[in-house]
Amino acid sequence: MINQTMVNLGTAKSVIRELAAFGAERAKVVGKENVLDFSLGNPSVPAPKEVQEAILDIVQNMSPVEYHSYSSGAGHDGCREAIANNLNKRFGTNYTKDNLLMTCGAAASLSITLKALIADEKDEIVVLAPFFPEYTVFIKEQGGKQVMVEPQDNMQLNIEGIRNAITENTKAMIVNSPNNPAGVIYTKEEMMALAELLKEKEEEYGHAIYLIMDEPYRELVLMDDVEVAYMPNHYKNTVINYSWSKSLSLPGERIGYVLVPNEVDDELLMAGVAGAARALGYVCAPTLMQFVIERCVDVEPDVTVYKKNRDLLFDGLKELGYNVAKPAGAFYLFIEAPDGDSAKFSEKAKEHDMLIVPGAGFGAERFVRLSYCVETEKCEKSLPLFAKIMEEYK
Repeated sequence: MINQTMVNLGTAKSVIRELAAFGAERAKVVGKENVLDFSLGNPSVPAPKEVQEAILDIVQNMSPVEYHSYSSGAGHDGCREAIANNLNKRFGTNYTKDNLLMTCGAAASLSITLKALIADEKDEIVVLAPFFPEYTVFIKEQGGKQVMVEPQDNMQLNIEGIRNAITENTKAMIVNSPNNPAGVIYTKEEMMALAELLKEKEEEYGHAIYLIMDEPYRELVLMDDVEVAYMPNHYKNTVINYSWSKSLSLPGERIGYVLVPNEVDDELLMAGVAGAARALGYVCAPTLMQFVIERCVDVEPDVTVYKKNRDLLFDGLKELGYNVAKPAGAFYLFIEAPDGDSAKFSEKAKEHDMLIVPGAGFGAERFVRLSYCVETEKCEKSLPLFAKIMEEYK
């Protein structure tokens, strides 16, 4: 008999994928240019020229035996050393290659980290709404229990809600900042308050509570006066899960890492991470991309288009009467449905060949997510449609 849980996962509907499929079919009828697809977080900004140059140089001047072969399970030494040096320079840390394990993107990093941490079915993982829907799958399938905390009205951290959610069974908390789907960056003051709360709860319950920082959007900061707190410098039991999918526009190349600082309470955690990667079948991260990252780790993304699209949509939607917070990072807008029914709002948008994602899967029923990592022309064309939809509600 086939594992029924896996069958259910394999056949469960993905709202985001269904919207993308709907858009592809509609494009055959009305033309691709007339379907405004804001469903997927697929970067529209091309990978930086340094990435293209690195790939060409590697393929042309290195032996295929090198870039097509396995690396070690943790990753190539040169790649991990380059990443450690980059982090040390930026954040004043003292990492070495041994603090890093290369992964197939942030999703693999999260699965590996949760597999390493969850040891008992009573182990609880706190998530902060709104959140990436796959957290639920990753936590459940690694044997843990998800505990959700509602945000404040402005989508910032609900410290009191977190306090009430933490119990003696809390093993870890996942924090995603800049956030998918809201685009919010949790303030440094709030993150310091969170660190103090976690320290207090560790002392109360007598065991480590790990802070898993999910950071694929760390480099996509769209406001000059906003800082993304680097939490290992403020809370010792922090684990970083990172990906270059967004910062270098490489979602299909699946390259990221797990970082475990030396300061964490359990000195066996990195061994557990390595074992979890092995148990889950992650033999090694893509070798060619490890060589690329070694050369491009200092390359910064160009967020000019994302800022332009953000401002155009935010200003236009506010003028039309929509309730939407101005995102400080990533490339998403979280828009409140006029009647609080995000599924209905998404369906109304589909009638105009505009695809936006209802918020139920993100833990926020009243909101829809719009991914503005698209051509600016699509954002411009969307505003008259949003105006028509608002008139339909009136």
